[in-house]
Amino acid sequence: MHTLNTTTTGSQDPIDPNRNLDPDQYPHRNPSHPQSRRPRGFAATAAAASMGQADSDVNNGNITGETSSGGGGGGGGGKGKREREKEKERTKLRERHRRAITSRMLAGLRQYGNFPLPARADMNDVIAALAREAGWSVDADGTTYRQSHQSNHVVQFPTRSIDSPLSSSTLKNCAKAALECQQQHPSLRIDDNLSPVSLDSVVIAESDHPGNGRYAGASPIPSVGCVDANQLIQDVHSTERRNDFTENFYVPVYAMLPVGVIDNFGQLVDPQGVRQELSYMKSLNVDGVVIDCWWGIVEGWNPQKYVWSGYRELFNLIRDFKLKLQVVMAFHEYGGNASGNVMISLPQWVLEIGKDNPDIFFTDREGRRSFECLNWSIDKERVLHGRTGIEVYFDFMRSFRSEFDDLFVEGMIAAIEIGLGASGELKYPSFPERMGWIYPGIGEFQCYDKYSQTSLLKEAKSRGFSFWGKGPENAGQYNSQPHETGFFQERGEYDSYYGRFFLNWYSQLLIGHAENVLSLANLAFEDTKIIVKIPAIYWSYKTASHAAELTAGYYNPSNRDGYSPVFETLKKYSVTVKFVCPGPQMSSNEHEEALADPEGLSWQVVNAAWDKGLLIGGENAITCFDRESCMRLIEMAKPRNHPDSNHFSFFTYRQPSPLVQGSTCFADLDYFIKRMHGDLQR
Repeated sequence: MHTLNTTTTGSQDPIDPNRNLDPDQYPHRNPSHPQSRRPRGFAATAAAASMGQADSDVNNGNITGETSSGGGGGGGGGKGKREREKEKERTKLRERHRRAITSRMLAGLRQYGNFPLPARADMNDVIAALAREAGWSVDADGTTYRQSHQSNHVVQFPTRSIDSPLSSSTLKNCAKAALECQQQHPSLRIDDNLSPVSLDSVVIAESDHPGNGRYAGASPIPSVGCVDANQLIQDVHSTERRNDFTENFYVPVYAMLPVGVIDNFGQLVDPQGVRQELSYMKSLNVDGVVIDCWWGIVEGWNPQKYVWSGYRELFNLIRDFKLKLQVVMAFHEYGGNASGNVMISLPQWVLEIGKDNPDIFFTDREGRRSFECLNWSIDKERVLHGRTGIEVYFDFMRSFRSEFDDLFVEGMIAAIEIGLGASGELKYPSFPERMGWIYPGIGEFQCYDKYSQTSLLKEAKSRGFSFWGKGPENAGQYNSQPHETGFFQERGEYDSYYGRFFLNWYSQLLIGHAENVLSLANLAFEDTKIIVKIPAIYWSYKTASHAAELTAGYYNPSNRDGYSPVFETLKKYSVTVKFVCPGPQMSSNEHEEALADPEGLSWQVVNAAWDKGLLIGGENAITCFDRESCMRLIEMAKPRNHPDSNHFSFFTYRQPSPLVQGSTCFADLDYFIKRMHGDLQR
């Protein structure tokens, strides 16, 4: 007699993306485990569909039962095993669907509800945030209770302990006083949702208007247990002012000087034009200027031969105007991806080495080399005339620190920005226009040089899967879209065991490079503020894979936070993050076609940095702004009602041509600076 096993498989535990990716370390829960959880909420829809199919299989006789005796069950056992495997796969899909829904819910609460949820929040964090928003207190252990003191919007009647209960007459007197108060002051109302019998009834202030004098001579509420109405109105006004106190924060504004002020021979091009530019900046009340110190210019012709004379002359001009200075250690090329007359390459002696050893540059799957910056895989390889990559960076930084020691001592140099990748940002050169890339292409992985491939193979062997030691072969091309590739498509290979292994290695190479360089930057610049620029890669953000972020080195699919591990490393070196704030250079339809979400990405990056306790500044990605775009930047820099009073520590305004020429396309620049300084209110 055959016994049909109808026990269904429960939801599997969600896989932590930060855990080791060895498949042997992911044992599945026993399908017949009695404690298996049933899917709930939004996930129940997907679960019901899958379980309906399973019931259909049972009713049609497609699942063979196990025999109670030892014979006759061989073939049925094999088929039952296959059905269990299929059910495991269905459970995985349901779990991914549930995680995707949860991710979208959390993103919406963060973006539109201003909820201070941590980067990797779970539903307990959501419930706690909602409870606190409703006026409850939630302790770390989950204990939830109503606060004994309401916020300044709320007036609380006196409460008594259980040992000393309120008499009915006291309740009546208090309720009567509240009604009299409401008659005298129509702007106050009694909360209908709470009863005096509950011992925590409140009187809530509705809308009022600053400067309204109709309460000047009002008498206090005729009850010992109730508050003076004038005091209540004053508290409400003070609370409203506190909600906007970020307006009063002073956010320094720096203006970036044009790239071409120093020529390729290290000389200042137009001293008089620079003086006029600085004079105009001073009239706008900017706090300082940002200067790129180009590795390809200063050490352009011979290794360890540094030409600082042009920069010395420029810095002396800036000193005359008493402006602060932020200096960028620019270890990348300029002009390779942008139109214009200025072209600054990597040092000539580096390019000569690259002719004999092209693997010092990043390489795509087709073998094409990127000359935007040096390959991070040679950070510790002695391939640059006996020096490693990080030794070359350190020697350059140390030479700058020694040459301009007087400016550091007098405090003129406020910060040093360290270029860590393409365009000076911490990212791979995955979107090269010289290779034909155009927005919104997903880009390509840059890891097919011999040094990166050696590192990847070594990591794969250490995990026991040597066949993983190669880059993806189905990740598309520079201008592909996620759904066109086997790697990035929905449920694609990016979320397989191999995909997780590769993406983790790829992103760790980026994090490792940042750690290598920043550790030496801290030695070179000691107590000076260090800045690192983080890119805004917002296209393909509405897909599950976030393909463009993956190729740029940020392992940030919809079910994983890829920025917190980066910021954890930056925090070790007390780095200030500079985020490239995306602008509305595309229409809403174009953003939809690109599956882009600039606001969602900005919210994630900025709050992930604040969650790690990092200071953050901003820089505009585009140069032309109308008033609406200007207000959007201000709102990002000085968010209203932020629970932790967070705001940008500075803002850098970048535009391609000198401001003094009148070609600025930011008509509200003066207004923007005053708002950032807190000189103007909304």
